[in-house]
Amino acid sequence: MTDTNRDIAVLGAGMHPWGKWGRNFVEYGLVAARAALADAGVDHLDVGYIAGADTIRNGYPGFVAGATFAQALGWSGARISSSYAACASGAQAIANARAQILAGLTDVALVIGADTTPKGFFQPVGGERRDDPDWLRFHLLGATNPIYFALYARRRMALHGATLDDFAAVKVKNARHGLNNPYARYRKEVSAEEIAASAIVSDPLRLLDICATSDGGAALVLTSMEYARKHGVSDPVRIKALSTVTPTFPKTVIDLPDFATDSAVAVEPQPRAFRSAIAHAAYEEAGLGPDELSLAEVYDLSTALELDWYEDIGLCEAGGAEALLRSGATTLGGRVPVNPSGGLACFGEAIPAQAIAQICELTWQLRGQADGRQVEGARAGIAVNQGLFGHGSAIIATR
Repeated sequence: MTDTNRDIAVLGAGMHPWGKWGRNFVEYGLVAARAALADAGVDHLDVGYIAGADTIRNGYPGFVAGATFAQALGWSGARISSSYAACASGAQAIANARAQILAGLTDVALVIGADTTPKGFFQPVGGERRDDPDWLRFHLLGATNPIYFALYARRRMALHGATLDDFAAVKVKNARHGLNNPYARYRKEVSAEEIAASAIVSDPLRLLDICATSDGGAALVLTSMEYARKHGVSDPVRIKALSTVTPTFPKTVIDLPDFATDSAVAVEPQPRAFRSAIAHAAYEEAGLGPDELSLAEVYDLSTALELDWYEDIGLCEAGGAEALLRSGATTLGGRVPVNPSGGLACFGEAIPAQAIAQICELTWQLRGQADGRQVEGARAGIAVNQGLFGHGSAIIATR
């Protein structure tokens, strides 16, 4: 594949296994960063830019993650940035690094995200903030994350006839995919019967339908194409597109922490809802379409949300996700495997690391290094996320 003016190379990828380790998040980030540097064959003193994805649960060092990781690696004079965009934090850190490379300000960038999470579900940041919609959705609506996962699931059932069996089939698939992923927290097959027998968390979703909260870390070494060639890598994995577009008015599909949609009385709704617009922008930038994908890593906060993503990234028409799943197209060996890593179903949420971890998986798949879960002949993949407050991301990588 020929270079474009916006191609950058993924020279290194590294991760710390997901789990509940109870240690400082910096330790996870360092393990991942050192693994990525070793994979790239690059010394950290040669890194000109360090982009940290922030974790807001880990005090001041988490809010200035770029500086925290730079200090932990050893001050080197590198430029830094720190990014918080909820579940799209890692993608924004990648975007910052990509911009620095494309602007000619550095040839080598290191992107790091890591998190240490509390037991149980995520809570709002402490304090009383009655003008904060995230605080309000917990305290006014009582809408913890599993509640709005369930509301999305109910919407899918009402609009498209999804069933509990469809949701369970997503978990069965992803659990099977994650069996051979050494970085996954959960590496065990589950049956539809086990899912049905697990506790109801927020009807209709069972415990095994939703992702856990996890500790973990991920890192990437990104470089200019010229640097990669000089470094002896003539055909690296390339980031072809990165989209972080915001919603467009009127936003007529509700996403918490919003409490209502925009009115469409005077303005026609947009042809694409927010999540599909994120992916569409990436396809346009990359110059390819969903029919050219070899695989996809999507943000499966719940089994039902994975089905929504099939449609959002254009794998099928609206209402066609269940049939696509049942056809086997999204499992390993199918037309376009989705979440061959195992997804959040097997990893859980380590928020700043998630989008970075997805690109690690795309990198290993495109290199043919995803032992035990390899997508045969992988040439192009997409990774997508959605955060709160209009944050989202889509990244396309190719070989």
